[in-house]
Amino acid sequence: MTTTHPLELFRFCPKCGSANFIENNEKSKKCRDCGFVYYFNSSAAVVAVIENDEGRILVSRRAKAPAQGALDLPGGFVDMYETAEEAAKREVLEETCLHVNNLRYLFSLPNIYVYSDFEVHTVDMFFLCNVSDFRALKAQDDVAEVFFMDKNQLNPEDFGLASIRKGIKNLLKHSL
Repeated sequence: MTTTHPLELFRFCPKCGSANFIENNEKSKKCRDCGFVYYFNSSAAVVAVIENDEGRILVSRRAKAPAQGALDLPGGFVDMYETAEEAAKREVLEETCLHVNNLRYLFSLPNIYVYSDFEVHTVDMFFLCNVSDFRALKAQDDVAEVFFMDKNQLNPEDFGLASIRKGIKNLLKHSL
């Protein structure tokens, strides 16, 4: 992880373009010219925990960086104007071709997701997703493969992203 604060990368005011954009406090910068204060906040992301009738968990293998080749759970960023629930359903469909019937919020974890060598601070919201028909299951989008694993075979260290590792530990500790 970087030792510099993420706000160091923001050199110009996003409102007026001024270079007179200075540190306001540990969470924000302020433009001396127009007065705009920019707060650096986490991006929203979702993670889908999908269990089949045999109690096995749907796992994916990442096709792209970061953590290419490592295990993962379906999920991704929440788009603008989208609820977290809508994002979870969309991400599951995009990555697995499966339709989520309903879902239930489980917990959230902070994360740093490195995208194009840029650290994106996120809050990852985990959802237990119900899928009734798995016949369409197919790896899509940024997923190399999808498969089911027995809970007792889940090893958090096989998962490439820190929040997913922590989430798997949490799921195993509290069982679904």
